Amino acid sequence: MQYRNFGKLQFPVSTFGVGCMRFPTMQTSEGKEKVDEQEAIKMIRYAIDHGVNYIDTAYFYHGGESEIIVGKALQDGYREKVSLVTKCPVWDVEKYADFERFLDEQLEKLQVDYLDFYLMHALDKNRWEKIKALGFEKFYEEAIQKGKIKYRGFSFHDELSVFRSILDEYDRWDMCQIQLNILDHQYQAGVEGLRYAGLKGIPVVIMEPLKGGKLAQKIPADIEAIWEESRTKRSPVEWAFRWLYNFSEVAVILSGVSNMEQLQDNIKIFQEAPAQCMTKEEIKLVDRVREQYESKIKVGCTKCEYCIPCPAGVRIPNIFDLYNQSSMYGSSKEYAMSYQRMMEKNEDATQCVQCGQCENACPQHLPIIQTLQEAHKVLTE
Repeated sequence: MQYRNFGKLQFPVSTFGVGCMRFPTMQTSEGKEKVDEQEAIKMIRYAIDHGVNYIDTAYFYHGGESEIIVGKALQDGYREKVSLVTKCPVWDVEKYADFERFLDEQLEKLQVDYLDFYLMHALDKNRWEKIKALGFEKFYEEAIQKGKIKYRGFSFHDELSVFRSILDEYDRWDMCQIQLNILDHQYQAGVEGLRYAGLKGIPVVIMEPLKGGKLAQKIPADIEAIWEESRTKRSPVEWAFRWLYNFSEVAVILSGVSNMEQLQDNIKIFQEAPAQCMTKEEIKLVDRVREQYESKIKVGCTKCEYCIPCPAGVRIPNIFDLYNQSSMYGSSKEYAMSYQRMMEKNEDATQCVQCGQCENACPQHLPIIQTLQEAHKVLTE
C-alpha cells in the first residue's frame, strides 16, 4: 500500500480509503435486502490488514446501519490502526444542541471515544448558510476540547464558487471531500477546486472515483477500444484511479467496494500509487475517453432546474439525465426501470401538455418538448 502525508497535518494515510456506503447485501427470508454484516466486517478488516488506514462512513449510509457495522469491525485492536471518519447529518440539525446530540449518537454506534475526522456532510450553499447560523464553529471548538473529535472537515456537493466560499470563509478546515473522476473533471468543485484547496494546504479526499461504478462495469465497446490502444494494458478501473492519484493534491481516494473481489483488485491497483505518474500520452488517452463518453450525450441539460416545477408534474431534468446516462453507459435496462417508476408516479414525458413554459424558461434554449418524446421512446423500448 502506498501512503501520502495528509496535507498540513503531516501524518501518513493510505492513498486508498474504504468508503462504507456500498457494503455487500443479502436477501432475508422475507425477501428484503439487508447488509451482509459478516462479509462487510471481513472486508473492512481485510483492507486494514493489507495497509488501508482510512475508513469513511456517515450517519445515513445503509439506513443508519453502516456506522454500527464499522464499529463492530473496528473491535479487537483495529480501531487503533485507522483514521476514522463519519459525518454530521446537517439537514437534520435544527438547533445548536443537535450537533452534539448526533455526534454522541454516532460515537455510541461506532463504539469509540473519539473520531479522527468529523465532517459537515454534503455541504451546498443553503446548508453552509444554515450551519454558520447555527454556530458550527463553536461546536467544533467544544467537541475538540472535550476530546470527541480531532479534526474538522466537510464533504461537498454544489458549484465551484460555493466551494471557494466555504474554504475562504472558515480558515480552520483540516480537510475536505469532493466528487471527482475522469468524467466529472469540471463538475461541482472539479479539478479547479482540487487545486484551489491544494494551494491553501487543505488535503482533499476523493469520493465517487468510478462515478458510482459506471466507469467500472459494462464498458461500451468504443470506450474499451480506446483503452486498448495503450501500450500498457490496464483495466478501466485502474485507469480511473490512476488519473486521480496522478494529482499531488489528492490525499485519499475512497472506493465503495461491494464485494471482496473488488476490494482485492483495488488494493492491488493502489500498491503503486505515486503522484505525477502518468505520461502525457496517457493523459491524452484519458482525454479521448472522456470526449467519447461526452459525445454520447443526447441533450445538453445542465440540471439548472429553470424548467421546473412543470405544471403537469413532468420531472424534466431527471428524464434527460436518464436519457443521457442510458446513451453514455449502455445500461439501458437499469435506466428503463428507473423511468418505469417515474411513469407509475405520473412524472414521465407522457404527462407533457406541450404548454411551452419549460422552453421559454430554459437558458440553454433546448427543444424540451421534442426531446422528451425522444427520451420516452428510448427509455420504454
